[in-house]
Amino acid sequence: MELYRGELDTAFGTMHLSVDADGVLVETWLPGRARRKESTPNPTRAAFAGLERARKQLDEYFGRKRRTFDLRFEPRGTPFELQIWKRLCDIPYGQTVSYGSIAGELGLVNGARAVGRANGANPIPIVIPCHRVIGSNGELVGFGGGLPLKRALLELEEAVAAQPRLF
Repeated sequence: MELYRGELDTAFGTMHLSVDADGVLVETWLPGRARRKESTPNPTRAAFAGLERARKQLDEYFGRKRRTFDLRFEPRGTPFELQIWKRLCDIPYGQTVSYGSIAGELGLVNGARAVGRANGANPIPIVIPCHRVIGSNGELVGFGGGLPLKRALLELEEAVAAQPRLF
């Protein structure tokens, strides 16, 4: 599949985005996690428009001007992963849900770890808000971008109280 790649500079670092030839978002790489991949040369008009739309909406999100995304996106994963990612999209801005509660909703006895693995495989973080999933005890656990970024995103959404900075 041909992928067209772009970047977005954020207060947290540079994000990398990938869209297909139709401009459908298929990957977002969190700051500090991106692997440099070559972009297919000569993006289609749809790909260029898709990248620009994703950049604009993510920039609005980071600027606290957007709470939901209106993007065409298509994560690729197993049927179970797709089920979990669909559920993540239902978590409202500024709220959190535990891995265990998602497992319980799906009837998975002791399924929090399976939910966590699927959450960790999310190829489109932020748009698919995996950062809004926390431990059953309210602790911030597991995030591909690291726990400081997870906390910062939840602070941005005012889902957790901001911690005083020690620097």
